[in-house]
Amino acid sequence: QGLPVESGGGSVQAGGSLRLSCAWSGHTYCTYDMAWYRQASGKEREFVSVIDSDGSATYADSVKGRFTISRDNANNTVYLQMDSLEPEDTAMYYCKTELPRAVVPAIHCFYNSWGQGTQVTVSS
Repeated sequence: QGLPVESGGGSVQAGGSLRLSCAWSGHTYCTYDMAWYRQASGKEREFVSVIDSDGSATYADSVKGRFTISRDNANNTVYLQMDSLEPEDTAMYYCKTELPRAVVPAIHCFYNSWGQGTQVTVSS
């Protein structure tokens, strides 16, 4: 139990904005880096952004300056604010828990778990 659940997807016009969220449940001692990936129809899944427990973030070049990742550790939630959306951003967006560097896996923590995805469609 406690798999990530994404929400906030939808259809917008080019230049518009969406805010995705991903929430999960579990033991309070579990620490994760949280990542967003996306997969367009018929294409390979690709990395979008990742944030560690201290708030340090990394972005794919394709979304730098347009997307912002953040997290609320108290509520086990990570967000992806997407601005200046382009048709090329159309994809299913997935949230994933990741094992932080130099952290020993702990029992009952669900590392490398994927959510079911939320669809984002951007039209011209």
